[in-house]
Amino acid sequence: MDALAALLYEVRSDGALFSRNIVAPPWSVRIADRTPLTLITMLRGTGWVVPDDDAPVELGPGDVAIVAGSEPFSIADDADRRTPPLYVVHDPYHCTTADGDEVGDDLIQSLRTCGNSLDGPTVMLTGSYRVGGRVSERLLSALPRALVVRNDGRPGPILELTAMEISRDDPGQQAVLDRLLDLLLLSTLREWFARPEADPPGWYRALGDPVAGRALRLIHDRPEHPWTVTALAEEAGVSRATFARRFSDLVGQPPMAYLTDWRLALAADLLARTEATVESIARQVGYRSAFGLSVAFNRVYGIRPSQHRAAAARTAG
Repeated sequence: MDALAALLYEVRSDGALFSRNIVAPPWSVRIADRTPLTLITMLRGTGWVVPDDDAPVELGPGDVAIVAGSEPFSIADDADRRTPPLYVVHDPYHCTTADGDEVGDDLIQSLRTCGNSLDGPTVMLTGSYRVGGRVSERLLSALPRALVVRNDGRPGPILELTAMEISRDDPGQQAVLDRLLDLLLLSTLREWFARPEADPPGWYRALGDPVAGRALRLIHDRPEHPWTVTALAEEAGVSRATFARRFSDLVGQPPMAYLTDWRLALAADLLARTEATVESIARQVGYRSAFGLSVAFNRVYGIRPSQHRAAAARTAG
């Protein structure tokens, strides 16, 4: 598993808010559900992603945008923020008007479809990810507030299938939509990272390198292995000095620092999401004992593993 796949494996849609919006100008939609990742695509028409804390970004037909960060933002037909929102999305089950009233039948057009006009010139899909954890943070921290992959005119089968599926209510439909949203996210991120205007993180740039990329895949596939710089260099087929220099130059961290960060991110998520003992988690991520994991965890995150687990439980509760 490469670094991008490993990170995206943890960033998965699960019961996501996925909706179609059919609107006529003037219009705006306020996204206030504070999810850390939102995907937006224009099936027809144009619009603007308008973050409260960043510059507006224009969207054309077929463009796909990803908004990172949990701060509220708007999507509108213009960038000046003057149009009051048709509705405000607070969570997957709660939308209100701008005044805080419950959304009425005048805005709910059909299953997963809202808007102010059934034949409006703009059709927009939005999908929000309720993701969390240290592994996900490694991806989210590499993204700008809003990124856009422009439509290049090629067929978009995933987008077309999503548009067709969103109005259906067959058994298992939510699971189908979740997986389609995952595919949209993966394909959008992969294409954006490959574009010249992107500034991908070091680990992504290093994936194509035969030396550093090989080491990254080994670290992600087998974090429990007792890796050393020498062992990774042997696997990559170069000298220890060449490997250490190349990895650090491309990834932006020395090999052992990257390995430690990855192990601790995995441990943090296992502590939050499973009931496995600290001893068991320590061995899963490459530490010989719970004590060794605790020392490293406290050094990097400033709390003990047990404290992290307790805090995660309180947040989930």
